[in-house]
Amino acid sequence: MTLPAALGLLDAARELRGFQTEPAQMRAAAPGKVGRLRLGFAMRDGHSVLHDLYRVAPLLVQQALYWDEAMPELPVCPIISVGGGILQGDRYTIDITVEEGACAHISTQGANRIHCMDANYASQHQMVTVGAGGYLEYLPDFTIPYRGSRFIARSDLVVAADATLLYGEMVLAGRKHHHVEERFGFDLLSMEVTVRRPDGRKLFGEKTLIEKGDPTIAFAAVMQGFDAFANILCVTPPGTATRIKERFESHFPSEAPRAASGVSRLPNAAGLMLRAVGVETYDVRNEVRRFWRIVREEVRGRSLPIESYWR
Repeated sequence: MTLPAALGLLDAARELRGFQTEPAQMRAAAPGKVGRLRLGFAMRDGHSVLHDLYRVAPLLVQQALYWDEAMPELPVCPIISVGGGILQGDRYTIDITVEEGACAHISTQGANRIHCMDANYASQHQMVTVGAGGYLEYLPDFTIPYRGSRFIARSDLVVAADATLLYGEMVLAGRKHHHVEERFGFDLLSMEVTVRRPDGRKLFGEKTLIEKGDPTIAFAAVMQGFDAFANILCVTPPGTATRIKERFESHFPSEAPRAASGVSRLPNAAGLMLRAVGVETYDVRNEVRRFWRIVREEVRGRSLPIESYWR
């Protein structure tokens, strides 16, 4: 899908009908407001390397690093946003390809902050492709939508049948320690993900849509008592998924829980999904890290370093 087509698909979303006014400062999608990032990983001389890199500010990746002591062959690429956050009218696209047999870990420099808006919205489209036998950990830090913000994102994931993709979406309910009205004070948060095979066969799709004033947020089975949540997909072969599920213990404390988490199977034997909610971001990170460690051990035979990534 081309850049205009991908962003145009988001622009046509029904939930954006009330947010079409142009910003007074700079029109939406003007030069300087369209960030692009393309990353390509491949095997070269027996090593997984970042062989393709294209970037347009404010999205930036400098180079692949090899500092994971538990998996030294893993290229690690943190995505840097030089703009200090997402503003109204911003349009971002991220294209990640892991070729046959290659591996990579992609994260972000810090939380993805979506600033307050008085016009228009911000959007992001991601295309992630993992080839045969490939392994990708794509775990961005938390998205924090500020009061009055509008953000829509779509992620198209293409994963070979024998490959593994660990893909995460983590969200905080706003700047909860800044002002009481920040908690779920954003106007719109729309996040959609679809997963397909390389031949185009769709495995499943899911969409999270939170609009201002939605009363279901406070339901006991949704976010009552919690301010952070994570949806982590592990698209992996059925045998691997079974071993991971058998090892992961659901977490449902009966009294004053700091976090709750559980794993379920994805449709069409696509793998597993971890869902976790917590009081603070670190409560959710602990649950995600438990799952992440098991996935890496079962897929790659390596564990996570004691002190790295999230602490």
